[in-house]
Amino acid sequence: MNARLDTAPLLPTLADIEAAAQVVYRDFPPTPQYRWGLLSERLGTDCWLKHENHTPVGAFKIRGGLTYFDQLARRGAMPREVISATRGNHGQSMGWAARSHGVACTIVVPEGNSVEKNAAMRALGVTLIEHGSDFQEAREFATGLAAERGAHMVPSFHPDLLRGVSTYWWEFLRAVPQLDVVYVPIGQGSGACSAIAAKLALGHGVRVVGVVSSHATTYADSLAAGRVVEAPVTTRLADGMACRVADREALAIIAPHIDHIVQVSDDEVAAAMRALFTDTHNVAEGAGAAALAAALQERGQLRGLQVGLALTGGNVDATMFAETLTHP
Repeated sequence: MNARLDTAPLLPTLADIEAAAQVVYRDFPPTPQYRWGLLSERLGTDCWLKHENHTPVGAFKIRGGLTYFDQLARRGAMPREVISATRGNHGQSMGWAARSHGVACTIVVPEGNSVEKNAAMRALGVTLIEHGSDFQEAREFATGLAAERGAHMVPSFHPDLLRGVSTYWWEFLRAVPQLDVVYVPIGQGSGACSAIAAKLALGHGVRVVGVVSSHATTYADSLAAGRVVEAPVTTRLADGMACRVADREALAIIAPHIDHIVQVSDDEVAAAMRALFTDTHNVAEGAGAAALAAALQERGQLRGLQVGLALTGGNVDATMFAETLTHP
């Protein structure tokens, strides 16, 4: 990628990631990664799956929430209220961490958001507001609301979030050091940037492939153009990748380090969700299955390689998952 973008923010160092892991492990242990036999047969090569669907909120985002609040505490800057926007998993991360620190948490989601993700956030004590037709409109409303209330606005992308998210890639690359290539879905960019951070911190030679929805192409378009390019969002299934405007700082990290970008359709994501359930009996939300969808698209190029996939979350509404399983 030759994108001409702003200077990238500093990535967490190995010492930062190791310290972050100790923060994360106060709440839950390292998640497993397995070489699944049927999945490897399907891909035609050794395939390892990192199970971030096995965290207490069913997704990787909790790691970033824990370290974000830990850094606020260390700086003596803990607010009385935090506000953020989400399609679900980031909001659960904020709710979990805010509750443990006794901080009020308000989350803005777009109208028509996942019913079950909304319920999970409320169960964590989140005050939920539905506003806007997509994530970008929800985020803009949340920013204004935080300014109006004097609350702390938590962004979807921030170095203190990367500290925590990097721990799952650090776990993965240490547990399976022979990995040749990994696939990571891109929503707001914390997952891809954290894979890059862990790779660099460990001095690992793994190739990092980014995955975007072909119905939400802002990151692919922005990397190609060398600047932020807004793109419409029409994905029905991959809400965790439903980003209309790429984050400039995330782009600056991704551009020089990503091997390439793969675009996957909702149909390919649905097929990958079915494959993950058939081969591993794990439930994957749309974004959680995107890495497999991309690897299957590139199956012919992967023979003989050790492939790592991030199952980033399993938070899909039951009705949507049932429909996906029964209507190929």
